[in-house]
Amino acid sequence: MSVDLYGLAKCSTCDKARAWLDAHKVKHSFTDYRDEPIAPATLKAWAKELTWEKLVNRASYTWRDLTEQQKAASTDAQWLALIKEFPALVKRPVVVKDGAVSVGFTEKKFKELFGG
Repeated sequence: MSVDLYGLAKCSTCDKARAWLDAHKVKHSFTDYRDEPIAPATLKAWAKELTWEKLVNRASYTWRDLTEQQKAASTDAQWLALIKEFPALVKRPVVVKDGAVSVGFTEKKFKELFGG
């Protein structure tokens, strides 16, 4: 099983997800996407699987500070430009397990994804 976690190193939700994976002995990698921005092709693939609406955190302070025009993004190019400028817009954590993508952390969700 291949598990890649993407998020921010200083995110409490990412910390909880990583701790859960460690406690359940699930080997994983972690990428802080502020330090290592996600390639546009990867973001587009995630959005194709999830939709931009599910990939972008519309409850964040970053989202609230955007202009109405920025919030009206509708094309891949517009979303990619926003995320390039504001990486914290991506929901956390992004979990890629054997190629399948999901976002967010709850114990229930991780039990369903990884068993246990």
